[in-house]
Amino acid sequence: MIKIIVGTNRKNSISKKIASIYQEILFGQGETSEILELEQLPIDFLFSALYENNGKNSMYNEFHSKVMEGDKFVFIVPEYNGSFPGALKAFIDGMTYPNAFRDKKCALVGVSSGIGGGGIALSHLTDIFHYLGMHVLALKLKYAKIEDNMSDNLLTNRLYMELLQTQAEMLIKF
Repeated sequence: MIKIIVGTNRKNSISKKIASIYQEILFGQGETSEILELEQLPIDFLFSALYENNGKNSMYNEFHSKVMEGDKFVFIVPEYNGSFPGALKAFIDGMTYPNAFRDKKCALVGVSSGIGGGGIALSHLTDIFHYLGMHVLALKLKYAKIEDNMSDNLLTNRLYMELLQTQAEMLIKF
């Protein structure tokens, strides 16, 4: 089962909408998937589940277990201040080191209101995943001006949809 991580804890995010579209694409290709939303993390996980509190927050532990079960991931990554959200970094920091991501595989989708498509955010995240021993699919999608390319929770940009299809196929074979 492929785990799709919504890389923000923002409610009603565009990343969440992209995750749902990705899940539909995977389903259409015969793959099962599960969406994990950072907004479902305990609100205080940074203080109640990390470092000396590792293993003490049952809600976080449940989320952590779902990640540990995964072999392949899709990270939908919004661009925040030229990088990715702090909630995503804290979530990664809370995972068991180094085994949570070592020798696992992932695909990255950058989402941006600006013209960069989250390219710098994906670069930062790739560096972290390489450090953790995760294999990152070479095709990294960078969706610029995302609001202009969506309507009614659907991607209206045909190229963006084709690229999602291609990346999903590559991830399945990866």
